[in-house]
Order: sequence, then C-alpha cells, then structure tokens
Amino acid sequence: MTFSEQQTKYLIIGFCTITVVSLLVGIAGYWYFLAAVPAALLFVYLAVIDFKKIFFLLFALLPLTVEVWLPNGVVTDLPTEPMQVILMGIFFLYVLRQGKTLDGRFVTHPITLLLLLHLAWLFLTALTSEAFVVSFKFFLAKIWYITTFFFLAGFLLKTERDIKILTWCVLLPLCLTIFYVLANQAGDGFSFAAVNEAMAPFYRNKVAYACMLSIFLPFVWFLRARYAKYSGKWWLVVAITLLLIIGVQFSYTRAAYLTLVMAIGSYYVVKWKLMKVVLGGATVLMVLFVLNIVQHNNYLDQKPTYEKTITHDEFGDLISATAKGRDVSTMERVYRWVAGGHMIADKPILGFGPGTFTKFYKSYSLVGFATYVSDNDESSGIHCYYLMTWVEQGFIGLLIFIALVYFVLLKGEQVYHQTVSAGRRRIVMTAILTSVVIDGLLLMNDLVESDKIGSFFFLCMALIVSMDLQNKKEGRLMSGE
Repeated sequence: MTFSEQQTKYLIIGFCTITVVSLLVGIAGYWYFLAAVPAALLFVYLAVIDFKKIFFLLFALLPLTVEVWLPNGVVTDLPTEPMQVILMGIFFLYVLRQGKTLDGRFVTHPITLLLLLHLAWLFLTALTSEAFVVSFKFFLAKIWYITTFFFLAGFLLKTERDIKILTWCVLLPLCLTIFYVLANQAGDGFSFAAVNEAMAPFYRNKVAYACMLSIFLPFVWFLRARYAKYSGKWWLVVAITLLLIIGVQFSYTRAAYLTLVMAIGSYYVVKWKLMKVVLGGATVLMVLFVLNIVQHNNYLDQKPTYEKTITHDEFGDLISATAKGRDVSTMERVYRWVAGGHMIADKPILGFGPGTFTKFYKSYSLVGFATYVSDNDESSGIHCYYLMTWVEQGFIGLLIFIALVYFVLLKGEQVYHQTVSAGRRRIVMTAILTSVVIDGLLLMNDLVESDKIGSFFFLCMALIVSMDLQNKKEGRLMSGE
C-alpha cells in the first residue's frame, strides 16, 4: 500500500496530534498507559504498510525479552510472544489475500513436510495427553513459533542484505545485555557462585545466556565476511566477536564450550562432505551408550552420593566434580533422565503428552538418584530435548524429530555444495553451524520452546529451504525452462 504526498502529510500531522494529546491527557489524568497509544498506532501502521519491519523488530527484542509468570502457572516471554501471535495473524491474512502469488514450493519442500509431520504428531499426542489443557497450550505455542520463525522468515528473508539487517538487529541489543551481565559479574568479582544472579532479568540463568551467545556466533562470522578485510566495520565485527566469546567464557557453561568446538569441526565436515559419516557414527555411539546403560540395569551404578553431590563455588571444582559424578547439576539431570526412562517404559508409543514431563516425572523417579535440588522449585524440564520428546511424544515422535534434525543438516550440506553464489553459501553455512550448536545443546538442555533459542532453530531451517529454492530457480532459468 502506498500513499500520496498529501496523504502522507495528513498521516504525519494526525500522528503528531494523537501523540501530543495522549501524553497531555495521560499526564493530567495520571493515565500513563496512554503514552503507549502512539507506539500502538505506529505498530498498526507498520503492520499494514510493511510488516517486515515488525519482523526485524521482533528479533531486535529477543535479547531483551523478559520471562513473566502469569496466574495459574502460565509463563510467557514479553514482549516477543505476543508479537509472534500478532505476526502470525498478519501473515495468515496476507496469505489469504496474496496466496496465489506465493511460491508453493516452500510448503512442499522436504524440510517443510518433515516439520509439518512433526507438528501433526504433536497435535495427535496432545489429543491423547494425560493433561490435555497443558499439551494443547504447548501445541498452540508451537504453531506461532513455526509460523513466525519458519514460514514468515522463509517468506521475508531472501537475500544477503536481509540476513545482514537481521543480524545487526539482534547483535546491537545482544551486546547491550552482554555489557549489562559483565558489569554485574564484575561487581561480584566474576564469581562462579553468583553467575546466575548476574543474568536477571533478561535471561533465566547462565545456560540461557551462554546458549544465545553461542548460537549467534555463526551469524557474527557471516557478518564479518560481508565487510572488506581490515575496514572499520570489519574491525567492529571482530571486536563484537571477541565480546561474545568473553561473554561465553564468563558464563561458565560447559555445554556452550563444547558446542562451539562442535561448530568449528562441523565447518570442515560440511566442506569435506562428511555429514553422513559423522551423523552415522554419532548414531551408532548413542545407541551403544543407551544399550549399555539399560542392559542389566547398569544405570543403577550411577547413583550419586547424596551428601557429596553439591553445588560448587569455583568453576575448577565444578569440572572436577563432574568427572567424579558429584556435581549437583549433572547428577540432577541423571535423576530426571532415570525418571524419564521409567515414563518411557510406561507409555512408549504416544508418550504422556507435550509439555507434561514436569507434571508427572516425580512419581517415576528413584529416591536413590535424588539430589538436594530435586524439589525443582523452578519447574525446569528433563534437560535433554531428545529424551523429553520421547517421554512426551512417544517413540514415533522422537523418530520424527531426529529425522528432522538429521535431514536439515544433510540437506544443508547438499545445498551448500550446490550453491554458486558465495553470499548464499555463507548463509547456508551459517544456518548449518547454528543448527549444529542448537542440536548439541539439546543433548543437555530443553531449549526449543525458549524464544531466544527456538527462534533460531526454525529460522535456520527456513534459510536452508529458501536458499535451496533459489538455487533451483536459477537452475531452471539457466536451462531456459
């Protein structure tokens, strides 16, 4: 939609008038909420004229999102989750109006079909859930995550310039949160014991903070390659890269360290076309590990010593305790994994229903594996997304999710080597490396439902699909079809 010069003039005058009136009336009547009226009108204007800007705004707000607990135990992320719902509605309306002009190949792409199969199975297990209301809310949230960060992202992000803008939108507020956290940590002498307190209110804990920094490093790598070497902007991106690495270092998060090493290795895996070999080897090792644990109930040998399984105040002590099986965070994971294993044995096919692990796991736990934090006051999950998927969505749900994860990496490698454009190759590599980091983090954490992490999980899929379709379009043009 476009406006004439005269119409634009009237719009500006009207907006300024409403802004002044809202502020004056709000101050005079102590109705301070009226100050939000101009922002709401501007939001509506952008939704009608150019909702791509709202999409970029959503990503800019991700680092600043605050987790808010509502009545009845409902948790939401403000302001981003309401924005996701609004953008989903806008996109649905756009599809209704312009559906015939959209590229239907995006919907029929194999990655999209696997994602839709995952969503369909999620719906089925929500219907058979032991707690239908909880699972259906989970399903609804998944819909607006996938619609916004996969379908809408695939529709809006087509070029290097789009990815560049999105990266800067996230990077600037992300840097502000890093400075904020580092300043808080400096006040405590960068104490490991007080690291979680330094994250509030922008991050639930050090894991959420470290994970967001880790998954965004591939995007910063992409951004650095966009600028001439040793130029001012190149040095700025290098400095930002160092800032992110410092942030990860002082997060004292083991999973972040390991997944960044995985990402570096994965760069060469993709370059040398070894993804099938690596995924096959990883699968064999994981199956052998699980068989060894469950055979003859060998997992019972991993029971912790309650009195010696404690929280440590020094990072070096944490590493040492982890190796000895005396770190409380590691052994609490084992406590929940054992409970999850018993839940799987009870309902292996359909599971207990999406989002229900925390509601039922304690009755399946073993007292011998309990730690002094097993009360789980924060209602955190099983700390392994793959195991959680099996518990909540059954074995078929797990297979679908693993198939989706594996296929994204395999297809990404294929698309990378089929891409002629150097810029698009960088986009594909960025998506693959970010996916590797997230997939690795999911081994020890539940992150897909977190907007700071889940957003990039689906975004990377959308980028690979989009680049694949562009390659095929170029191929048809070159062949004269």
